[in-house]
Amino acid sequence: MSKIVLITGASKGFGKLWAEALLERGDKVAATARNVSSLQNLKDKYGDNILPLKLDVNNRSEVFEVTEQVEKHFGRIDVLINNAGFGLFGTTEETTEQQARDQMETNFFGSLWVAQAVLPVMRKQKSGHIIQISSFLGLTTLPLLGLYNASKFAIEGLIETIGSETAHLGIKTTLIEPNGFATDWAGASAVQTSSEIADYNPVRAAFAESGENPDTWGKPEATVEPVLNLIDNQNPPQRLLLGKIAYHAINEIYTKRLNDIQEWKEVSIAAHGH
Repeated sequence: MSKIVLITGASKGFGKLWAEALLERGDKVAATARNVSSLQNLKDKYGDNILPLKLDVNNRSEVFEVTEQVEKHFGRIDVLINNAGFGLFGTTEETTEQQARDQMETNFFGSLWVAQAVLPVMRKQKSGHIIQISSFLGLTTLPLLGLYNASKFAIEGLIETIGSETAHLGIKTTLIEPNGFATDWAGASAVQTSSEIADYNPVRAAFAESGENPDTWGKPEATVEPVLNLIDNQNPPQRLLLGKIAYHAINEIYTKRLNDIQEWKEVSIAAHGH
């Protein structure tokens, strides 16, 4: 049986790639974007199996209206791929108030509004799968991405909580945590802080050098099969890392964190007081 999938941020990158893969295998896709003309080629090819819809996830009322449209059009929503978001590059000190608010508005609040809009549909169905695109930077950090890191740490806590609140209703949640991939996330889709403080130049230089190795960046096409498998799995994981950089980095970091926890075990327990 084909699935009904709602994908936000489907104009390019992972969103468009996965939308086409789902359509190609016969699923029906509601694809949202700020600019729906970017989805015309998929509409031309897949006809009524795709419903392109204009959506700015920062607009909460629009999110609810669009979600209602999707349910009326297809009759249900089996899977949400909550994908809309962008990267903000620059040190924390250099980030303006507006840039910080914009980053959280889209990456965190935008994802929250979409989840809140879809949950009533899935509760009524007593089924559904919320797939949230996070990042391995929701589990660790890189310099020059402080607000982006923070937005993904926040979304990790939100989606994990939704999973614990809705499991008894047949609703599943998964956080997808990619490392860097060769999409335009770090290019045209990214925002840069405007002012640069010279004291941070060594950090900038080291960051730039780390990105020069082509092996750092995963191939977007390689994610298609894992994501389709995730959607089809009856017992999906709470978290799915995508990419070898993410796997090795998080494996190393969590091993160190567990070691630190054990090393300070007695102090932690004594702090309870009884």
